[in-house]
Amino acid sequence: MTERRSILALPDLLISQIAAGEVIERPASVLKEILENAIDAGGRAIEVRLEGGGIRRIAVTDDGGGIPPEELPLALARHATSKIRSLNELESVASMGFRGEALASIASVAQVSIISRTRDGDHAWQIDAGSMQVGPASGPPGTTVDVRQLFDAVPARRKFLRSEATEFGHCVDAMERIALAHPQIAFRLFHHDRAQRQWLPADPPQRIRDVLGAEFAEHGLLLSHSVGTVSLAGMITRPTAARARADRQYLYVNGRYVRDRTVSHALRAAYADVLHGDRQPAYVLFLDIDPAAVDVNVHPAKHEVRFRDSGAVHRFVSHAVSQTLAQMGGSSAVAPAGHAEDAEFETVARPAGEAASTDSATPAYPPATPSATESPRPGYGGMNGGMNGGMNGATAGGSNAGAYPGASSGPGNGAAYGLRPSPASQRPHTQVPFRLHAEPAGIPAADWQSLYRPLTDDTAARTAPLREAAPAPAPLPTDEEHPLGMAVAQLHGVYILAQNRRGMVLVDMHAAHERVVYEQLKQALDARSLPRQDLLVPVVFHAQEKDVALIEEFEEQLNDLGFEMRPSGPTSIAVRSVPAILARGDIETLARAVLRDLGAVGVSRLLTEQRNELLSTMACHGSVRANRKLTLEEMNGLLRQMETTERADQCNHGRPTWVQWSMSDLDKLFLRGQ
Repeated sequence: MTERRSILALPDLLISQIAAGEVIERPASVLKEILENAIDAGGRAIEVRLEGGGIRRIAVTDDGGGIPPEELPLALARHATSKIRSLNELESVASMGFRGEALASIASVAQVSIISRTRDGDHAWQIDAGSMQVGPASGPPGTTVDVRQLFDAVPARRKFLRSEATEFGHCVDAMERIALAHPQIAFRLFHHDRAQRQWLPADPPQRIRDVLGAEFAEHGLLLSHSVGTVSLAGMITRPTAARARADRQYLYVNGRYVRDRTVSHALRAAYADVLHGDRQPAYVLFLDIDPAAVDVNVHPAKHEVRFRDSGAVHRFVSHAVSQTLAQMGGSSAVAPAGHAEDAEFETVARPAGEAASTDSATPAYPPATPSATESPRPGYGGMNGGMNGGMNGATAGGSNAGAYPGASSGPGNGAAYGLRPSPASQRPHTQVPFRLHAEPAGIPAADWQSLYRPLTDDTAARTAPLREAAPAPAPLPTDEEHPLGMAVAQLHGVYILAQNRRGMVLVDMHAAHERVVYEQLKQALDARSLPRQDLLVPVVFHAQEKDVALIEEFEEQLNDLGFEMRPSGPTSIAVRSVPAILARGDIETLARAVLRDLGAVGVSRLLTEQRNELLSTMACHGSVRANRKLTLEEMNGLLRQMETTERADQCNHGRPTWVQWSMSDLDKLFLRGQ
């Protein structure tokens, strides 16, 4: 038996080094903490100088408010901060930093000096973390934090660092994440005194283009959506631009970059119908929510947050992204990608923290209703009911008034930036209603079960919209050309060749018609209540205590999904009713999966996904097959249906349904004009 060691208070240096182990992982972690302090100080131009990938030196200079000389020792002390004063302020913190331990932790594992001058100061003051002596110095208004020889005093940590090039890459990533969230701030990055990055103040779409490149912006869709006091804004990429890796996914909650499984799950659910295989979407999204409704004090490095109502946030994000992705077929063919995006939104700015007024300045966080104009950020108390109600009745056009958050509303921040739709008119996006063909030749509208019967060749023929003399889809405005153009010919019974104003369009007719039928089937079922099947013999299975507790916590959600579950003991669950369309499946596995989703993110889309799989199979069998000869009228009919069907740019499996060649593309093939 080992000898007992007495309990002793740890020395301050060791305490700071332990804290540094949680917060300071590599040079990029140091850079992130110092940049956040510069932003909280109200910096409008921030310069970063690195040496050795940040291992030998990190110097960050800002033009913010500066630190008075008498507070410089406190800036390097543990648990000293200007950001919060009480628990109430911690629960509604809006600044980037608030723990008051970053500089102290960095000083415990590196050599740190600070030069700072307030705006009304005669000269700057300097402090060295080693001696803690404050003395006069020269410098402009603002603060410079200089960190040298990271982890020299902790060799065990130093050996875990990678090469200088790798660490420099991580520093660039950290700076890009912060630059995306604060487009109103200018950033410059130097490495070994050579300029590497420079981003001037810009509106949010331009900052995304500057940081992530023109290709990201050209494949992007601007998003702006609000319900009540919650708004989501930013840019998501089209499904056809999905990536093999999840390396271009940026989520910000109140201006802070985070990784959150609730929002990530909601985004995967929104993209589920349009992504091919294991492809990953790319996005830059800003979720603006009342700070009191989100807990940011759950991770040492503030990389994670916890929402008060994660289920409502999940529904809101999934709905907003789904509405943006639900474009009509050919919408991107109306104008070249990327040309009209900046014109569709205009940037609005106002000083952070100012109340909304009735003058010409437009608030960065526009109120959801006229009655909310007296407060720039209404309370969050009605989120649950408001979101549920808004989600059911919201449309793509009526609810897209959300803001595009810029800087947080912490002390010293300048203007926050937002996006709002421009007054330019747009073609209304209306989907053709699904019609269960006229009785008695078709299927009785009340007999929803017939949708799930296996499709014979005869049934497929009757349900294919191309083969019947049905009313034509809703016509486009007469002054607008059809985005997908007019059919010219059919190629090998597989593709439709069409001509539009931009050039040539090639359509995969089976994939396109499959999406049209699939969306019609989904719309038909969404308009009807989901039937429930009572089980003659309940399915009882063993479960953990936390799963039994979930049944009581989410009883209403389970009923909405068509489930009736009851505890049959401390560690067992009885399933008495299930959705009728899934009654023949593995009920125990289904119930466990639903409970797992509810426990993780507060909502489950498993049933919707399984239902959609069934409808996708039906649509595949019910759509026009390859090698079938179509007349020009039938081909044009399919093109018009695509133009009035949501998500018609991709088939049910995420593959593109059409491609566009512009006249310039065709000219290049034949070297015309060269």
